[in-house]
Amino acid sequence: MIRQAHVAQWKREVVSDLTRILKNNKVVAIVNVGNIPAPQLQQIKKRLRGKAEMVMARNTLINIAIEEVSKERQGLKPLKDLVGGQCALLGTDMNAFKLYREIEATRTRSAAKPGDISPEDIVIKEGETPFKPGPIVGELQKAGIPAGIEGGKVVFKKDKVLVKKGEKIPAEIAKILPKLDIYPMMIGLELMGVFEDGIIFKKDDLAITPDHYRSMIATAARNAFSLSIHIAYVTPQTIGPLLARAYREGVALGVAAAFPTKDNIKVLLAKAEANMLALASRIPGFEDERLRQRLTTVPAQQKPEELKAEEHKEEKKEEKVSEEEAAAGLSALFG
Repeated sequence: MIRQAHVAQWKREVVSDLTRILKNNKVVAIVNVGNIPAPQLQQIKKRLRGKAEMVMARNTLINIAIEEVSKERQGLKPLKDLVGGQCALLGTDMNAFKLYREIEATRTRSAAKPGDISPEDIVIKEGETPFKPGPIVGELQKAGIPAGIEGGKVVFKKDKVLVKKGEKIPAEIAKILPKLDIYPMMIGLELMGVFEDGIIFKKDDLAITPDHYRSMIATAARNAFSLSIHIAYVTPQTIGPLLARAYREGVALGVAAAFPTKDNIKVLLAKAEANMLALASRIPGFEDERLRQRLTTVPAQQKPEELKAEEHKEEKKEEKVSEEEAAAGLSALFG
């Protein structure tokens, strides 16, 4: 007879609790809880109360629960790959993006301890410091910081990377960093991955500001509107600017071809008079008394390029729309 291995009752209860969270929550996540002081961990749990449920357990038990529930929830099994270190399972009805922001809000800066892995490059910049000359100069130099005294002040002589991202922080540097008001370590929950609607989201997938997609849609709408105007694609949103542009271009063509219509006759007459006055001003003795009076009272004729610039500016002004109007018309532009 084969004897079954005895499984402690507490382990069964933990796996049962983890299984419940995996089954009953729309969104589940693996979070790293390592190196969080007990008082701060209690504050985090208090912050999440009513928003999410978190259970800390051994990684083997979390994997067993994931393996069991993955038979019912498609796409859940890859979450096992994110279990490592000191982890906890978190369940919530918040969507993945809201959960990411909630977890990031639990993280605060703290001083580094000797041997900690730096999460970022630790850099000091050339320039003055708030320190007065004294033993501090020796401490800085011992930590490998290029410090000196200039003009009665302690200064850093050049920029320097003290510790690169991913490297261990030496004891001498860890000791001096708080005096430089540098707190490189982040204390709080670290999101390893989130499962929602059959998809696993990594931390970097969720690090998006709330207005990111809204801004992208508004930009797409503006670009689509500009394209439709450029190619004369008619929609309820573009018909007004297109008709206005067609009218302006028609009037401009009529003026250029000296083809009189009721819309451009005044422009043609004004252009003819301006040309006549310009010609008269360039031929000495040609003008009569009436022309002399006109030349002294009429403003100087605008240059052709100035007229074109004004036309272009006016066209741009009429075609400009607000972000709201552009966004509202995006779907209409393309069906």
